[in-house]
Amino acid sequence: MRVAVFCLAAMLLAGCRLVAVTESRAPPRRLAAVVTTYYHNSHADVIVTRLFRGHRLDDTGPAPPLALASLYTDQVPDNDISRAYAATYGFPLADTVEEALTLGTGRLAVDGVLLIAEHGNYPLSETGSIRYPKRRLFEAVVRVFRESGRVVPVYIDKHLADNWEDARWMADTAREMGIPLMAGSSLPVFWREPAADVRRQAELREIVGISYHTLDAYGFHALEMVQCLAERRRGGETGIVAVQCLTNEAVWRAVGQGLVDRELLQAALDRCPGAPVAVADLPRRVKAPTAFVIEYADGLRAHVLTLNGAVNDWCAAWRDGDGTLESTRFQGQDGRPAMHFGHLLEGIGTMMWRGAPAWPADRTLLTSGTLDALLISRQRGGVRIATPQLGFAYTNRWSWRRPPPPPPTRPWHLP
Repeated sequence: MRVAVFCLAAMLLAGCRLVAVTESRAPPRRLAAVVTTYYHNSHADVIVTRLFRGHRLDDTGPAPPLALASLYTDQVPDNDISRAYAATYGFPLADTVEEALTLGTGRLAVDGVLLIAEHGNYPLSETGSIRYPKRRLFEAVVRVFRESGRVVPVYIDKHLADNWEDARWMADTAREMGIPLMAGSSLPVFWREPAADVRRQAELREIVGISYHTLDAYGFHALEMVQCLAERRRGGETGIVAVQCLTNEAVWRAVGQGLVDRELLQAALDRCPGAPVAVADLPRRVKAPTAFVIEYADGLRAHVLTLNGAVNDWCAAWRDGDGTLESTRFQGQDGRPAMHFGHLLEGIGTMMWRGAPAWPADRTLLTSGTLDALLISRQRGGVRIATPQLGFAYTNRWSWRRPPPPPPTRPWHLP
């Protein structure tokens, strides 16, 4: 059957960029959503709700070529919205992961799986990460695949797991079973101001990123921001040999002694909107700074500074081998319908139709393992930690393209 691509003009008028492919006149791919919890503005809401309410999350405008076949929620808090949605839109609620994937038939009965374990009431690990049950839920998905004798594509939201052992097991299991696997956050598909990217095959020296909020949640976003830039350098990704997490005065010493390139840091700060922030002012404005130090196998160094009190953005700056400096701000839609999740869903939809990931899960395996090692470094007082487990290479042929302007923004508290 002929493969059709949605009309570009119609997509631009709709304020969306929906290029995920679909078969002409074919029904949408039917997905099982396996989520930890489903409340207003949760990741389950801004991803799964698009399947039945469209990209504007209000029953108007374009919708992805995907349909919600069933939903399993691991927790049902008082602010749950999934039960009301199921009653209104007619999708079934499953009591188990197996039921969500089999639709009660005893065999795999869906075209793909969304595993979204990002919110909910779960314990913290020793390093301070929330221990979402990603491996447990993925194991349940894998059991259905094994018992059914076939697999379908799986997308795992954000990191693969909060610890390296589970993340590695999940990636290895997918590879061994031939499961098309995608993972990661929406940061790589954000708008960028200006529209800059690392040149393919560039000789990168250093990347400096700035971030805010918590280290486990937003720190992961910042690592994916840096990694989607770093992986474009000459030779592709080479792996990471060591990491270190600096805190408090150690951060300012690193900047003062030149470990963190001051010019790159200022270039990243200059991309933040509003009143300018100078590097010299940071010690006064930031009470508890953190710096991720990342050493790559080919000599590239990356530094990610969390600067609560001074910034509320993700920005990055980098220096090419010839000394050229570039920088950009990664910008999501700050309000509903959070259209950056629509662009993430575009890549997911491409995998669900083509059976091949739009970008490699190895990127997220690397960032998951890097964050775990960095938080262990912090727990141990900021020591440098060798990371032989992260010494794997990969290449990524996916390239960022500037999305069209988002649809009108409404406040987060509105439906």
